[in-house]
Amino acid sequence: MIVTRFAPSPTGRLHVGNVRTALLNWLLARQQGSAGKFLLRLDDTDVARSTEEYAQSIRDDLDWLGMTPDAEEKQSARMARYEEVLNQLAAAGHVYRAYETPEELDLRRKVLLGRGLPPVYDRAALTLTDADHARFEAEGVKPHWRFKLSPDLPHSWTDLIRGDSHIDPASLSDPVIRRADGSWLYMLPSVIDDVDMGVTDVVRGEDHVTNTGIQLQMFAAMGADFPRFGHAALLTGADGALSKRLGSIGVSEFRDRGIEPIAVKALLARLGTSQSVEPVTSDAPLIESFDIGKLGRATARFDEAELERLNAAILHHMDYADVAGRTTLSEAEWNAVRGNIASVAEAEKWKAILHGPIAKPAIPEEDQPYIAEAAAVLATLDFGPESWSRLTNALKEKTGRKGKALFQPLRLALLGQETGPDMATILPLIGREEALKRLGA
Repeated sequence: MIVTRFAPSPTGRLHVGNVRTALLNWLLARQQGSAGKFLLRLDDTDVARSTEEYAQSIRDDLDWLGMTPDAEEKQSARMARYEEVLNQLAAAGHVYRAYETPEELDLRRKVLLGRGLPPVYDRAALTLTDADHARFEAEGVKPHWRFKLSPDLPHSWTDLIRGDSHIDPASLSDPVIRRADGSWLYMLPSVIDDVDMGVTDVVRGEDHVTNTGIQLQMFAAMGADFPRFGHAALLTGADGALSKRLGSIGVSEFRDRGIEPIAVKALLARLGTSQSVEPVTSDAPLIESFDIGKLGRATARFDEAELERLNAAILHHMDYADVAGRTTLSEAEWNAVRGNIASVAEAEKWKAILHGPIAKPAIPEEDQPYIAEAAAVLATLDFGPESWSRLTNALKEKTGRKGKALFQPLRLALLGQETGPDMATILPLIGREEALKRLGA
């Protein structure tokens, strides 16, 4: 069984980078069919910034994307479990209490840097005696807790994306895992959750590589196997640079702009891979073709213009069943106009164009006799699916016009604009009576 998880903090709304992380984990799980599970874990230990409003927005966004999790956990409900594991690790010597203030630690880092040394914590707290701890307690000074890194614990792994990876424990400070005020930092609770929830695979950004090496040691200290990890290259803008825009554009904006959920998934699933982005209309081809190993280490560029183009291409292939309930157009009308829209909402403007009335277009003076001739011809023709070809063939024979001169004035008179769907499909939907009215008969 494959069990993946998406673990956002409910301190804001999902942005496009979050969505990509969720998608990669969702695809990995869904590729296993019923043997795959995709979990949502809300990392809400930051009580001051985490809100239920943001938590609900995350759930709503995943639902909109068609990526509803199989189960959900909230870290705020698991504090007793974290405390229990901390006590176990303390008894085994894997964690220890320290009392330095942020100012003291900053001064030590500056001294080390001034000497040309790496600013690694010197583990001074390990020299404290029981009497020292008792004195701090008597003075009301609360400790923070650090995890003790060790060269004897695992610090290398085979990354699902990056291949052989490792950290050097000696080059890193022992990470603080719990603050003096009792609040938890990210590292240890995440490990405890992964163990308890049976997570087998974790895909996340490459900015977590060092965290993974540290967390492997925490898994080992708990006597637990660690999941398979994959670290994907971070998204950049179209220009290849990190951008504040990427931290703000998200599901709510996609939705407001009329972007289809499948377009978001179709683009993000292929960014950073050798696979081409294709206008699919269902999840199936994305799931079937997903290969975590094809995610390269090269930068993955997110281009909003590419998303817009992909969205339009997907709509051009989208069946009426996929939009029923979101448009007032009939199936025949949808099939006629879908090739000329960039969003489902844009399809609605064709309702008025198809059924009228439309604003009378300005027909060039030299084309006005031609339009009158077209009205006269159309009035004599049998009206039906072949009306457009019959009309244009008759006009070609009568007037000698061809090409753009034959078709463009008719389109302008009938639609009120010079571009649009195939007239052979549109004219029967407009109907004889309305068409004659527009031609000025």
